[in-house]
Amino acid sequence: MSSTPSVEGAAEAGGRDPRPIAALVGGVLAAIGASLCCVAPLVLVSLGVGGAWIGSLTALEPYRPIFVGVTLVFLFLAWRRLYRRREQCAPGSACAVPATLRNQRRIFWVVTVFVLGLITFPWWGLLLIE
Repeated sequence: MSSTPSVEGAAEAGGRDPRPIAALVGGVLAAIGASLCCVAPLVLVSLGVGGAWIGSLTALEPYRPIFVGVTLVFLFLAWRRLYRRREQCAPGSACAVPATLRNQRRIFWVVTVFVLGLITFPWWGLLLIE
């Protein structure tokens, strides 16, 4: 018998299931990684850092498609968890309250809009520079 409780046991005991939150956090981190090659130079320029050094910050550009793919996978997993898979909750637990699911869905869509903005920044960001 293991000394650490399982996720299913924690959900049955009234604890929170960390998987939807982990999927959202993973998606945001992957999106930030995907946009580092585009956003970092603009942030540095706005802080006054300039010169040829900024041109060397494109080292992560070849990995951008991987980061974008990981981001989309995490967003899909979070969407599936929030909309497709309905888990059974014990009466009185946090997941049994309809407001909890509604708030999770709202946070999901806010994060999704933010992440998609970061992913598409190379296209619409050019309009900001011109």
